[in-house]
Amino acid sequence: MTIKSLSIIAAIAAISAGAVSCTKDLNRSPYVLETSETIYKDPVKIKGVLAKLYGSLALSGQTYEDAAQNDLAGEDPGNTVFLRTYWSLQELPTEEAIIGWNNADQQAYHNLSWTANGTFLKFMYDRIYFGIGICNEFLRQTPDDKMSIFSASVQNDIKNYRHEARFLRAFYYWTAIDMFGNVPFVTENDPVGIFQPPQKSRAEVFQYIETELKELENLLPDARTNEYGRVDKGAAWMLLAKLYLNAQVYTGTAKNAETITYANKVIGANYQLSSNYADVFKADNHLSSEIVFPILADGTTSQSYGNTTFIVLSALGGSMSEANYGVSTKWAGMRATKNLVNLFPDAIGSTDKRAMFYTAGQTLDITNVAEFTQGYAVPKFSNMTSTGVAGKNGRFVDTDFPMFRLADAYLMYAEAVVRSSGDKTQAVNYINLLRNRAYGNASGNISANDLTLDFMLAERGRELYWEATRRTDLVRFGKLTDASYLWPFKGGVAQGRGVDSRFNLYPIPTSDLIANRNLKQTTGY
Repeated sequence: MTIKSLSIIAAIAAISAGAVSCTKDLNRSPYVLETSETIYKDPVKIKGVLAKLYGSLALSGQTYEDAAQNDLAGEDPGNTVFLRTYWSLQELPTEEAIIGWNNADQQAYHNLSWTANGTFLKFMYDRIYFGIGICNEFLRQTPDDKMSIFSASVQNDIKNYRHEARFLRAFYYWTAIDMFGNVPFVTENDPVGIFQPPQKSRAEVFQYIETELKELENLLPDARTNEYGRVDKGAAWMLLAKLYLNAQVYTGTAKNAETITYANKVIGANYQLSSNYADVFKADNHLSSEIVFPILADGTTSQSYGNTTFIVLSALGGSMSEANYGVSTKWAGMRATKNLVNLFPDAIGSTDKRAMFYTAGQTLDITNVAEFTQGYAVPKFSNMTSTGVAGKNGRFVDTDFPMFRLADAYLMYAEAVVRSSGDKTQAVNYINLLRNRAYGNASGNISANDLTLDFMLAERGRELYWEATRRTDLVRFGKLTDASYLWPFKGGVAQGRGVDSRFNLYPIPTSDLIANRNLKQTTGY
């Protein structure tokens, strides 16, 4: 059994019990076929539970369309997948993406006008805490004393699985503090069942994540040595670099020197930029040595409306041909605002090949958000392979999501140098590696004088657009809510406007505040 195939053991009772609800109304009840008494006595099934921990990032539950078998029972399975919800809440509030659909409160996210009762807000919050819960339960069930029934080699494998579970839990807590600030905190050492987790400050959870990752960097497999799709030291270094890059926001204290240290560890770990930028987002991107931590997708074995299938299909509409992108349908949902397009010398990638916009029949300006042909389409992600062959299934894509990749380590290093003091020559060299790939030659290269914070924000947009980093970036640069940087329909008006600074964070869902008396609402909501 491989993690790539995501052949996940049927969700177990132990997971259901372990996903401690922070909200009394939250029915987190995975489909039950086996109990922990049988699962945790079989090493193959234990690895299947590990696959479930990873699969929770990309899948809705046991099937892609049966709400009764959804991890968040009773909800539309496609809408509740971690990647789909995370991507939406990271991209839709920014200039990089705008969506024409009006499901529930979806329009509120680009308008920066959401409330604590938001539907998609609650999906995100619940999915984060479901992920934390199943990681906690895996750790409860696999301590050394319980696993002593197995051979030494099997015990060693399970110890390694535990390290991965701890990383995934740290990853979920990072998304929690990034989006929600002060959050409920629970580990495997807390009781199962009726339990109201205490709320910890962003700074406290930051310290917890930092401590976990710094321990895990010595325990996880060496970079690029684990089974594809599973985390290693490179993933821990990358998450530490991201944590430190945003430390000023999270804790009030900058940690740029630490960002440089951990970005350097990633850069020195034998990851390699793909020669062709577009290949990083195609159906065979599992072959790329640039990706540090992927969220896996497979059109046959991990069918989901909430993994990269959502990103690919919702970006196709108008006169776009489905066959050109390896799929059989198009959802006509998301496009870019002109601010993203204008970051590039041209929209069709004749100069900077990272500009992958579809312009035929599309207008650059948007006056009607609901009309797909207004705003350039963004077919950056595709279900075609690098050799021009369509993925296995036109309905569900094979394209993995590059949650962390080497290019971002270069960008984080350079930004941290600009924000503090460091090797500016090396920072320029790293940026020019990306721009050489983008331009095909040195014509787009920059010098040290070009390396400013404004340039870094723009370059992150050019390199990482639609990769679920933009909201975090704009908050760090003070641009998400501020009137100094506007884009179409920011704040709900066509020309854009500044909004209240409370929208730099999402609120705790009202349902959780009612259920857990330990929680206080985010300031301003």
